[in-house]
Amino acid sequence: MEFDDFGPERIVEVYHPKLGMRGVVVIDNTALGPGKGGIRFTPSVDKEEVFRLARTMTWKNAMADLPFGGAKSGIMGDPKKLTPEQKDAWIAAFSELLKGIVPLKYCAGPDMNMAEHDMEVFAKANGDMKACTGKPKALGGLPHELGSTGFGVFHAIKVALKHMNKDIKSVTYAVEGFGNVGEFVCKFMSEAGAKLVAVSDSKGTLFVPEGIDYKKLYDVKKSKGTVTAYGGKVLPTKDLIYQQCDVLVTAAIPDLFGVADVPRIKAKLVVEGSNIATTVEAEEALAKKGVLVVPDFVANAGGVISSYIEYINGTEEKMFKSVEEKITKNTQMVLERAKKENVIPRVAAEAIAKERVRAKCRTCR
Repeated sequence: MEFDDFGPERIVEVYHPKLGMRGVVVIDNTALGPGKGGIRFTPSVDKEEVFRLARTMTWKNAMADLPFGGAKSGIMGDPKKLTPEQKDAWIAAFSELLKGIVPLKYCAGPDMNMAEHDMEVFAKANGDMKACTGKPKALGGLPHELGSTGFGVFHAIKVALKHMNKDIKSVTYAVEGFGNVGEFVCKFMSEAGAKLVAVSDSKGTLFVPEGIDYKKLYDVKKSKGTVTAYGGKVLPTKDLIYQQCDVLVTAAIPDLFGVADVPRIKAKLVVEGSNIATTVEAEEALAKKGVLVVPDFVANAGGVISSYIEYINGTEEKMFKSVEEKITKNTQMVLERAKKENVIPRVAAEAIAKERVRAKCRTCR
């Protein structure tokens, strides 16, 4: 972890001896407002990963032109090995131990292995509904299960395809992960006429070059627990990124691919629906191959835009409208600047975000 002009401003590590719960919050930068970022609950999450995600949130919130800074948190454990009651206890303990900074300096939200019920537990344990977003509708929430992130990724894809002079109805696409992001990307892309040829989950990759029916896929995933039960060629999970398609969408794990994978990637457009899906070096290598990459904090900002609408007590209709408008405008802005300055989109996007943060930051040079 490296400190620079932008942050991180504060790192808080907590421990609950009785439960064995360990957690960390990284507040990267609050020049634009309280730090905003989700809670990641996995066995592998650590301080370095949380910092990388918090920095991504600084750029994401600035790029989305929201009055939020960047932050992120992690609970270090395997929720699959906990009973529902134990998981609730861990989340509640984490929230209680953060009362000094939540919600004044940090507003939480759902991330990996966290959903609306978990946000309800977090908010109630903190004693303030502003402690987090992604809460159940009954508590004034706009749950991420509405598909806000996937909806935003879909609009980023539409803008990028237009930038490439491609018709969405004539493209094939592959989606890594069929969860809260990937599921909705598949839904919106299929409704728009694009052909889904590959999709993955933790059990493997389904590859059907003739096309995958979204509704059947949805039913199979819900009933069988895996996309691989759909019926078709089944490959190892990571092989999703190597399949023949026009558009590759990352929508699940961090560090999905690196420079070594680039020669095998056949897609001409990569849209990062997941955070820190790869490295800058890999994006540069893809650019040299003529592959356009829409970076994570531009493409997947729909979730945090939704969070802001919930934060100000807005409606579902306002949320969807805001996500479409902001993602469309920002993706166009980034791709046009990248083309004009002959840089990769990430460099252009970070330049825009940094300009916005510096304009409000008293300590940044």
